[in-house]
Amino acid sequence: MLNREAIVALVPHQGAMCLLDRALEWDARRILCEAESHAAPGNPLRRDGMLPAVCGLEFALQAMALHGALSAGGVPQRAGFVSSLRDVRMTTGRLDTVAGPLRIEAVALVAEESGFIYRFDIAGEGRSLLAGQAAVILP
Repeated sequence: MLNREAIVALVPHQGAMCLLDRALEWDARRILCEAESHAAPGNPLRRDGMLPAVCGLEFALQAMALHGALSAGGVPQRAGFVSSLRDVRMTTGRLDTVAGPLRIEAVALVAEESGFIYRFDIAGEGRSLLAGQAAVILP
């Protein structure tokens, strides 16, 4: 398991923008993380006191970046650009009202030096809240 401090050293997101609290398990293809920052009043993605569910995309993207770093032997992931989102499904309007931690799972479909594509699922309270596919280009 990795804690938040170890995660911050591997992803391009620093300070309060690092939204992941723990990496629970990972292998060459998949990572499972947890986050409690969705409930924090100081979450930098909150607007008007709430955290819209669409902000869960950032949680998923950070899990992907962390998986990339771990898959590269602990080399910090460089910043990339989201090139596409597909089949995104939301079953809730807000994340800040979800009790307990969010579980973020990302499964690599393609992982190359120039970018990656992952399927992701963010769950809370025993159900999927946000799922889809994201592609990231690494310059």
